[in-house]
Amino acid sequence: MTYNIYQLLWFFFIYSFVGWCGEVAMAAVNRHKFVNRGFVSGPLCPIYGAGAVAVAVFLPELEDRLFFLFLGGTIVTTFVEYLTGRFMERIFHKKWWDYSDQKFQLDGYVCMKNSAVWGLCSVFMIRISDPLLCRGLELLPPLPGKILLWVFGVLLVIDSVGSGVAVLGLKRQGRISHITEELYRTSKLLENALTSRIQRRMVRAFPNIETWEPEEALENSGAEGSAEAKAKARFAKGCGFFKLASLFILGAFMGDVVETVFCLVTTGRLMSRSSLVFGPFSIVWGLACALLTWMLYRYRNRSDRFIFVFGAVLGGAYEYICSVFTEIAFGTVFWDYSEIPFNLGGRINLLYCFFWGIAAVVWMKGVYPLLSRWIEKLPARAGKIGCTVLIVLLAADMLVSALALARYSERQAGGPEQTAVGKLLDEHFPDAFIERRYENLKLTD
Repeated sequence: MTYNIYQLLWFFFIYSFVGWCGEVAMAAVNRHKFVNRGFVSGPLCPIYGAGAVAVAVFLPELEDRLFFLFLGGTIVTTFVEYLTGRFMERIFHKKWWDYSDQKFQLDGYVCMKNSAVWGLCSVFMIRISDPLLCRGLELLPPLPGKILLWVFGVLLVIDSVGSGVAVLGLKRQGRISHITEELYRTSKLLENALTSRIQRRMVRAFPNIETWEPEEALENSGAEGSAEAKAKARFAKGCGFFKLASLFILGAFMGDVVETVFCLVTTGRLMSRSSLVFGPFSIVWGLACALLTWMLYRYRNRSDRFIFVFGAVLGGAYEYICSVFTEIAFGTVFWDYSEIPFNLGGRINLLYCFFWGIAAVVWMKGVYPLLSRWIEKLPARAGKIGCTVLIVLLAADMLVSALALARYSERQAGGPEQTAVGKLLDEHFPDAFIERRYENLKLTD
């Protein structure tokens, strides 16, 4: 079953509320008092809503395959939890939850016990609760339902901004007693009383955020350096935005080249493997390189076995999600592994998951260190300008490609296009061009 945007938004808010209730209940059992465990002040835990939406988008086709539904739910929700933890650490320099005392955990962000619970919850959602919620939503008139979603969305944005400002006010203080004083210096947007109340709630809900600092922050907390040292700073040092952006560009180009050569060797044909209408770039590979580097950077010195397993699981999940996304967004399938043994819906297969694991080891142990040194040799100013320009051009290329593919799907469905944009797309990207550019493209019903 495919859910529409209206249903997915309701899923987000409903499951965010359910998750908040569960967190509050667990905190009440453990601490014997009420504690608002959400990031925002309202009765919502958005991470639960995001996980529920991800499950509803990517896993409905596994409804009749319980083991793979459980496994997929475990991977997808764990991926959401891990990314959320890393993202919030990067933004706020605070660690919001910590499973370090649990067995089979990964940096305290995820642990096997919780991941198994999320897998079971995913099965329950796909098989029982999501269909029930859809039937309940049918009883709600569309107009009031949309109005409520707008109200909830606006309130959530306001609440998130207020909570974010309050948390940033905690960034450099060491004791709760300094909250009001630090707030006076960091926030001019909200009243001190309101924001300090949110800060005190945050410290009660997440006690470790007051004192914990990420490893990277500690590494960078030394001497600021002189103006001369800053002028000689290397481009894209570490694993920041420009390093990841550079790896995305290089990965997209190298991925296209590797796939083209692979097809030439195995089929004897020179096929276009690009994801875009302009240039030799495979976005799937570019995103994979950037995402893999970001997630494995802190583990780059771990054993090859660890990186292989991490890469195989992450690569398989990533490829499956990309396949579902392109099918939903464009009504097209760019690859199909149905003829390869041990495949899942033709989207991924065991052999290629092993390839992802091998690629992760080769990338982190060999290719990435070499590319990283080359990238950091670029002049800082020129590197930032060049990287920014290329990212903008690739973003424009991706937008045009998405429009061209969407228009191609419309043409195949027999839908005429009367808009100026549609006519322009028909003129510059006719069926012959799209089918030549994307030779493995298949339309779905």
